[in-house]
Amino acid sequence: MSFSSFKFCKPLLKSLSENSYTEATPIQKEVIPLVLEENDIMAKAQTGSGKTASFVLPILQKLFSTITNKKSKPKVLVLSPTRELTLQISNNFKIFSKHFEKSLKIVSVVGGLSIADQLLDIQKGCDVIVATTGRLIDIINKKQLNLDSLEYFILDEADKMLDLGFADELDTILKLLPKRRQNLLFSATYPFKMIEISKVISSSFVKVEMEEQEENLDNITQRVIEVNKENRSALLKKLIETNKFEKILVFMSTKRATDNIAKKFRKSGFKADSFHGDLIQEDRTFTLDEFKNDDLQILFSTDIAARGLHVDDISCVVNYDLPRSAFDYVHRIGRTGRAGKIGTSITFIDYENLEHFKLIEKKCKLNIKKEQIEGFELIGEPIKKVKGSAPIKGKRKSKKDKLREKQNNIK
Repeated sequence: MSFSSFKFCKPLLKSLSENSYTEATPIQKEVIPLVLEENDIMAKAQTGSGKTASFVLPILQKLFSTITNKKSKPKVLVLSPTRELTLQISNNFKIFSKHFEKSLKIVSVVGGLSIADQLLDIQKGCDVIVATTGRLIDIINKKQLNLDSLEYFILDEADKMLDLGFADELDTILKLLPKRRQNLLFSATYPFKMIEISKVISSSFVKVEMEEQEENLDNITQRVIEVNKENRSALLKKLIETNKFEKILVFMSTKRATDNIAKKFRKSGFKADSFHGDLIQEDRTFTLDEFKNDDLQILFSTDIAARGLHVDDISCVVNYDLPRSAFDYVHRIGRTGRAGKIGTSITFIDYENLEHFKLIEKKCKLNIKKEQIEGFELIGEPIKKVKGSAPIKGKRKSKKDKLREKQNNIK
């Protein structure tokens, strides 16, 4: 289905053509007409499926005829879990509204940048606010933002926001929104928390579910390599040189680890840097731009880069450390093999995390052949499971018994 079939305005179609958007993705085919028909939507689709354009484009179409030269009041509020995704969504609004006769005013509200500048931009008047919840709460607390004119509320990567503990902040924001609005929720999964919060947001969601996991992984060669922890760094260097990977995203478990290994790789002559939440926003933006523009070959990152970020032509994703959540494995490796291109994922495992990787395989319905590289073979013995004695029925203390004991000890 071509975008022209949605009967978008000419300026929007011109921007789509300039950015090589010709055919709508499956989620765009489903969601765009529903948004144009003013439905509340709860959509489930994995990262890289085209979710952002599925709400940006129809909203721009609806705003096109309402933009004036007068001081604007916020009509659109988009919330996302990370600064990078927030800035990326804002950029989508800017790119696709480029040819509008009257300029659309878009404000990014994120931590790490001047709150004074963001307040000033809002006070000058804006049509669209794209925000992280924490900084939006900061601005709301200064009583400088009125959301009474809001018409569209979008929650992107909703499950990730709730995983990161933003439920209370989200609840605070929801209480300030006008009751009459269009609600759009996008998520890669439907955890219990999200189902509960969706009931507060709207009682009339149209559900759209896209099951694309297997299709999205078809373009990715998945390798699982058994190697001792202390040999991962040397093996990674060998694999990069042997396979001539040009752009590599490496996932680490901690912020400190990303800094340390990036420093070591730079000393070895690689163009490498680290990317995590402790960096100031200017550094995060600069590092990500360098990676996008091929000034960096290797980006060592925490899971902050696992979802939502669009970086073209990543040739290889490496799970240096395993993700905690099984489904984050799919989100991570989904950074490569995009837009019909071929990609590679490499996962390092050892005896300590073998059972965890088996769980990942089970939940993600995968069965990947394990391999070893000559000179880096896995050494040691598998960790034996120690089984304790089976609990005796009726012998375990109840909660009431424990509470009575505690009260007696206090006395």
